[in-house]
Amino acid sequence: MTGNGIRILGEGDEPRLDRFLMRHADSSLFLRSNLRIAGLVDRGQALQGTYAAALRQGEVVAVVGHFWNENLILQAPEQAAELAIAAVKASRRRLGGLIGPHEQVMAARRGLGLMGRATHIAEEEILYALPLVQLSLPASLSDGRVCCRNGRPADFDLLTDWRAAYSAETLGESETPMTRQRNRETIQRYVAQAEQWVLETAGTPVAASTFNARLADTVQIGGVWTPPELRSRGYARAVVGGSLLAARDAGISRAVLFTPERNISAQRAYESLGFRPVGDYTVTIFAGD
Repeated sequence: MTGNGIRILGEGDEPRLDRFLMRHADSSLFLRSNLRIAGLVDRGQALQGTYAAALRQGEVVAVVGHFWNENLILQAPEQAAELAIAAVKASRRRLGGLIGPHEQVMAARRGLGLMGRATHIAEEEILYALPLVQLSLPASLSDGRVCCRNGRPADFDLLTDWRAAYSAETLGESETPMTRQRNRETIQRYVAQAEQWVLETAGTPVAASTFNARLADTVQIGGVWTPPELRSRGYARAVVGGSLLAARDAGISRAVLFTPERNISAQRAYESLGFRPVGDYTVTIFAGD
């Protein structure tokens, strides 16, 4: 594929897309990770998506992907609206949400004519990054009061409950048999890939987090959850810190995450681990039709 204009990417385009995404590494973890795992063929399976890209002299200069879970993810410093329209048209799937740098999400939403569509969530977020050599662990991990471990099949029921509660609180998702099954499948996938983390104290699980995107050198933190009755005890900070210690020991050198601008307690927790702001991000999840 050469030339200029908007194209739907396919097999063989992976190197040119990866070159572009590497120039926007911290804000492209979902796209980079999905590309690495699932490639550019879209059969509707987990992590697969339809990618629309703008090309200039044969090189990608902007891209959006419309994924199996109905979310449109952007890394489009230009032509965000045109690319969003092209991706949704090509994928032929419902649009459930928009995720990416704030101005790009807003441009895509305007271009798609969705400024008036109701949302479950429309959060402006802070994008954080941390070189793991600068990771600062909480004392509770260092002195053994809590321990962080990978999730196990025996945790499936509890973690599915927690995932449902997380999705309700952060994404406005109502629990139905379909959403519960989807949450369970998500947990099963994270556990199978050693990307689900559980914090325990005295053998009792008290918090969880995930790596919701992962590359050879970088992980992205997501799904951080502490049951409401166990909050304000430093458990969220400890589960994230413990997972990142394991990642660093495995050779990972960087971590990123995003958290709402309004969530001051989360910001303080992440900053205490060493995270620092590097940009902005937005998650918009639309209400059902």
